[in-house]
Amino acid sequence: MSDKKIDHNEEVITGEVVEPSRRGFFKTAATGLAGAGAVSMGMLPFGTSSVAQASSGKGPKEHVAPGELDEYYGFWSGGQSGEVRVIGIPSGRELKRIPVFNFDAAYGWGTTNVSKKMLKGKLSGDTHHFHLSYTDGTYDGKYGFVNDKAQARLARVRLDMMVTDSIIDIPNAQGTHGIFPSRNKINAVYLNSEFRIPLINDGRDVEDPSKYGCLHTCVDAEKMEVRWQIQVDGNLDLCATDYEGKYSMACCYNSEEGVTLPEMMGNDRDWLVVFNLERIEAAIKAGKGINLGDSKVPVLDGRGNSEYTLYIPVPKSPHGVNVDPTGKYAVCSGKLSPTVSVIELAKVDAAFAGKIKPRDCVIAEPEVGLGPLHTAFDNKGNAYTSIFLDSQVTKWNLAKAIAGKNPVIQKVDVHYQIGHINASMSETKDADGNWMIALCKFSKDRFLPVGPFRPENEQLFNISGDKMRMVHEGSASPEPHDALIVSRDLIRPKKVWDMNDPRFDDEHALAKKLGVKIGSESKVIEKGDHTYVFMTSVAPQFSLSKINIKHGNTVTIVLANMDAVEDLCHGICITQHDINVGVSPQEIVSFTFKADKKGVFWYYCPWFCHALHLEMRGRMIVS
Repeated sequence: MSDKKIDHNEEVITGEVVEPSRRGFFKTAATGLAGAGAVSMGMLPFGTSSVAQASSGKGPKEHVAPGELDEYYGFWSGGQSGEVRVIGIPSGRELKRIPVFNFDAAYGWGTTNVSKKMLKGKLSGDTHHFHLSYTDGTYDGKYGFVNDKAQARLARVRLDMMVTDSIIDIPNAQGTHGIFPSRNKINAVYLNSEFRIPLINDGRDVEDPSKYGCLHTCVDAEKMEVRWQIQVDGNLDLCATDYEGKYSMACCYNSEEGVTLPEMMGNDRDWLVVFNLERIEAAIKAGKGINLGDSKVPVLDGRGNSEYTLYIPVPKSPHGVNVDPTGKYAVCSGKLSPTVSVIELAKVDAAFAGKIKPRDCVIAEPEVGLGPLHTAFDNKGNAYTSIFLDSQVTKWNLAKAIAGKNPVIQKVDVHYQIGHINASMSETKDADGNWMIALCKFSKDRFLPVGPFRPENEQLFNISGDKMRMVHEGSASPEPHDALIVSRDLIRPKKVWDMNDPRFDDEHALAKKLGVKIGSESKVIEKGDHTYVFMTSVAPQFSLSKINIKHGNTVTIVLANMDAVEDLCHGICITQHDINVGVSPQEIVSFTFKADKKGVFWYYCPWFCHALHLEMRGRMIVS
């Protein structure tokens, strides 16, 4: 390459291969804003900083002025935080953090009775992949699903209220990682357990790795119940589904089935495992599944090229598998190979029928860079693959790769060590080719130092033109693992709760049992050593300004926010009792605690709601 100094969005072309300049990136921090020209500080992507370029006037609108709304919702997994984050795209404004597997005092998640019932005493998690429910190949705006890799759980989020509404445990599994819903209709969510363990993990076979195994799991998306599991060889990683409801699929690494790093590195190829859902469902219906230990979930054996599974050889340690918007191809990335494998899904039918070999399903294997991980798509037949070792994104063309031509169109540097990547509506049949997000694991010198734990770096690219063009950069709290960019028209959140929503069934049942009508009555009821308090909030006061509690009693408080004005939230914080709960308009919450300290304890509204907000309080007297 030439020594000519160039901007980070410029390229040097040698032959047919387009090579980006990394050198230009290092001056971006100093010159990016100066060169942005017309960019307004109204855009502060990801809540922190901007190195935006001025809009070219073509493609999607890049500038979101104060008071204007974004065109897309971004859904970010929260990684070690255990939450899901909602981001406006392209502005990068953080709109909400949805607590899932974590404690959150702002909303009272981990304090309210409904959240305790779901969390079962566990207050940490590791959210990796967030996916939305589908109907006819595109998002239907009903549910989001997210995994917990740390404690083998799956959660469902109601998109109408942006709240977690179900959490279930996945039996016989550890390291629940890749997940993906069915794309033809709301039917199932498929999950991969990444860590091989003794499948009856009660102390037997702990020193015999040959007895370990991994499972692919099917969960009923509406009932949130595990339907079946199937055992495979190797370690399962990322997951995908086709658009017809015929197949789910999983990347498998460690075909050696080792338990140490050297033992996992021997083979040149591992697999993409494709699961024949029709055959599996028929076998489960016929009672062919067995139960493992105390679990009642039926388990099938899918090891080897069984009647249920097809093992397609792909280069070493495949990580991501992504299906293109046409539904014709799956792209599998071998992270220890410079290539991606293009699998024609129509050939999978023939391979299951024994007419061709599994490897014949691979119709192209282009080189895209060192350490490919994940692939996103636009609406023009192009793919965008994250390249971890090179810290780049490679744009390449599927048709050229299949034709045996050099498919690489452009490479751009990102900062640094990119993991996941996604594009607007990329995982649906309605991919629109407007935006691409690069989620980088390292930020190094990109932001002010904040100690050894540094933020992640997220970079947003406009991909509507012939070339990828970075328009925003911003930091994020560790560690957003994956992200979706969804047209705002498909997400229809409500602004006020319905007090008869099923989410409040437990509170209504308790009130009926005690003869109280929630919302119209405020009462303190003693039943032995349990005190029940029913109260309401209307700005700027609680319906009860004093609550008398017998020392040592268990206390359950049911609070209804009677304000029906959107954005008029209340809450209740009880001093020195570790209670802090948010209550949005027309929401009903309940929480239970022990009154184990005598004295006067003020309770107050922690959400600013009125000019007399500070006066919105009362006394809890424990004597």
